[in-house]
Amino acid sequence: MPLQLVEPQRLYRQIAEQLRALIAKGEFSVGARLPAERDLARQLGVSRPSVREALIALEVEGWVEVRTGSGVYVLERSQPAAAGKLPDVRQAEWGPLELIRARRVVEGETAAIAALQRKARHVDAMTQAIEVMRAKADGGVMPLDGDRAFHLAIVDACDNAVLTETVLGFWDSRKGPIFTRLGGYFETVKSWRSAIAEHEAIRDAIAARDADAARSAMHTHMDKSHTRFSASWRRARPG
Repeated sequence: MPLQLVEPQRLYRQIAEQLRALIAKGEFSVGARLPAERDLARQLGVSRPSVREALIALEVEGWVEVRTGSGVYVLERSQPAAAGKLPDVRQAEWGPLELIRARRVVEGETAAIAALQRKARHVDAMTQAIEVMRAKADGGVMPLDGDRAFHLAIVDACDNAVLTETVLGFWDSRKGPIFTRLGGYFETVKSWRSAIAEHEAIRDAIAARDADAARSAMHTHMDKSHTRFSASWRRARPG
């Protein structure tokens, strides 16, 4: 038998496997509500964001259902949602909250570099991207294309192909099923309007050639994004 490629197991996948095994053994029966995130995190010795990523992975795979305002419930595996009709979760997919934390590190620095190296065209591109975002949000549409264009305009000012590919790789990874599902719960037109104001602060700092302010503004944006995606299931509403 040929050897198979060994891939590192991401933490949220390890958590998901433990919960999946408990469900399969009947420790959590069909229709039962799983323990709260904070309780699972304490029992597993991990962070709540990692537990959240695991629960979303299990929902995408059809093991559980997240009911906003109530909790996370075990599904009957014979249901259509559990029969392979949902998107496949790649073993190597990054966890959304882990990704935001990584973006904070990298994009804080690209914003600072952009403030020192930017040209007028880069600031213009950021402004145009913000206008696209605002128009989409005003129309009730999630302005993802404008958001991507904004972050591309920043890293373009760094004039470094490796940074450009890294930042775009980070951004494009949000197209995965876990990030998409999580965004369905916590990304709303209202949250995007808040994000647009955060983008404006980043653009203004870069336009002013203030590297420290640009870095701080990007950190603030990523911190607030992380907070938005970490809201309690009991408060969150799809939108």
